[in-house]
Amino acid sequence: TDPRESGKEYARKPGGGRKPKYSNRLFFSAIVYVLRTGIIWNALPREKFEGVSSAMVHRKFQQWARAGVFRSIWQRGLAEYDAMEGIAWLWESADGSNIEAPLAEESIGPNPTDRGKKWDQANLLVDENGVPLSLVVSGANRHDSVVLDSLLKNRVVAPEQKDTPQNLCLDAAYVGKEDTVMSHGFIPHIRPRGEEKKLIERDPSFKARRWVVELAHSWFNRFRKLIPRYEKTDLSYIALNTLAAA
Repeated sequence: TDPRESGKEYARKPGGGRKPKYSNRLFFSAIVYVLRTGIIWNALPREKFEGVSSAMVHRKFQQWARAGVFRSIWQRGLAEYDAMEGIAWLWESADGSNIEAPLAEESIGPNPTDRGKKWDQANLLVDENGVPLSLVVSGANRHDSVVLDSLLKNRVVAPEQKDTPQNLCLDAAYVGKEDTVMSHGFIPHIRPRGEEKKLIERDPSFKARRWVVELAHSWFNRFRKLIPRYEKTDLSYIALNTLAAA
């Protein structure tokens, strides 16, 4: 419900007036529809959602984003998944992916590989099965390793037992960040370019594990509202990424 300001006189008593016509479930379904299809908010088909207007859906989306609703859904979903299947803490991996952001006004930077156009970067931390555990958005001109500390610090959930062994697999972009990794309780596994391929050739039983985060980035690409980024503010874009993670 909308918060009521203390000390302000209201014409109606709490609970008075017309009851809301649309349910929160309907608003949530419309937001997921926008996230999956990638359509602009104004193009939301009213006939699919009981006549609710796109302005009302976007207003509700902004309200929930400010209240942290989507992060709460992600956190609760991970807790249920951990209880049913178990989060694979033993081998985690992290990496960033650059995303074109022509209209964005926050967390952007000139992409040196695309004539300095505006791009941002989505940084992911996933477990051994590719389940997202943390997400940080930054400018494309910031190196992956610079965001690593924030990525590990902002995990949605953490192991209940502090002595749970956790290995973190990273690519060559994170060389020199071993101390940062160990400060968060991880065992670093940073492979220079091509080293895993050589290890597999020498030892067929060797299992490469870092590629799982690339698969997770591919899953995020299925949500067409995220790529390219047309959301101007971090509030909206991070909320959409958080809902996709959930």
